[in-house]
Amino acid sequence: KVVDASSFVDRRGHPLAMAAQAYKKEGNKLFQAGRHAEAIEKYSAAIEADPSDVTFYSNRSAAYAALDKWEEAAEDGRSCVRVKKDFIKGYFRLAVALRALKKYKEAVDNIKMGLAVDPGNADLKKQASEMEEIMRQDKVANFISKASEQSQNGDFGECLKTIDRGLALDGGNKQLTALKAKIQPKFDASEKRRLQGLSKPEKDKEVGDKLYKDANFEGAIAAYGKCLDALKDKSSDLAIKALSNRAACFKQLSNFDGTIEDCTAVLETEPDNVKSLVRRAQALEAVERYKSALQDVKYVLSMPAANVGQANWQLCNQMQHRLTRVVQQLKNTNM
Repeated sequence: KVVDASSFVDRRGHPLAMAAQAYKKEGNKLFQAGRHAEAIEKYSAAIEADPSDVTFYSNRSAAYAALDKWEEAAEDGRSCVRVKKDFIKGYFRLAVALRALKKYKEAVDNIKMGLAVDPGNADLKKQASEMEEIMRQDKVANFISKASEQSQNGDFGECLKTIDRGLALDGGNKQLTALKAKIQPKFDASEKRRLQGLSKPEKDKEVGDKLYKDANFEGAIAAYGKCLDALKDKSSDLAIKALSNRAACFKQLSNFDGTIEDCTAVLETEPDNVKSLVRRAQALEAVERYKSALQDVKYVLSMPAANVGQANWQLCNQMQHRLTRVVQQLKNTNM
């Protein structure tokens, strides 16, 4: 809690607020003279005398910034906001310090809070724009570094994916463009060798995967079907992948019976396959087999959270509440 010092006096009987203003005045003179460390001492004395005046923290933050003491500058920026939430300069001081500390996300969040108070503030808008650009450049630099490492390790496929993510942020980046021109032929050559070594069913699955990515679900279903028809062992890794992917295609086309059938085939071999359990539950709900859907959902929620994943857990939790209500309503109707 910030204490208002206006009604208190020092040992000489002078109002503390007046003494604090005097310290601030001395601090300002020292700051303007470039004597920032001494200015900090005066601002600190002002704060001790009257911690309710936000300008003392603001000025001390500026003095710390002049000495490149960014952690201290940031803390005083936070104090500004804590003492007076509508003191816009406090948000600015904090943003400048966080930017210097390369805490860009926190800086942007702070700026957004300031703009919520004063949406038209030009300084904060400028800071926000500059910060977003710095974050973009930082992400691109990380993609360049990661792609270079993947290239050295011979992981050409992942390298190209990383390059494309970087180019999505900076389409004209010379480093990424040059790296892609170097890696693409190597990837194409290695991919050609890999495909030549595949069996006919494996090639059919590859065709299905490509068609799926192109949203040609009917074509993908046909390709996965060829793969599965050629496989005697429907419990093999290749068969499980083909069944799982075909189930996804069926779901995209709202062929829920096909989805249920292929997911069930997967689960006969891999009863804890979360993706197939969730997908089958969704298909069962779509065909109004609510009790069966609820069974699958409950089974997923009984599994270790680390195996399920947060997104699947949240989805199943929502489905469980919804399906429980529906099952109960149907039970009440039949009574």
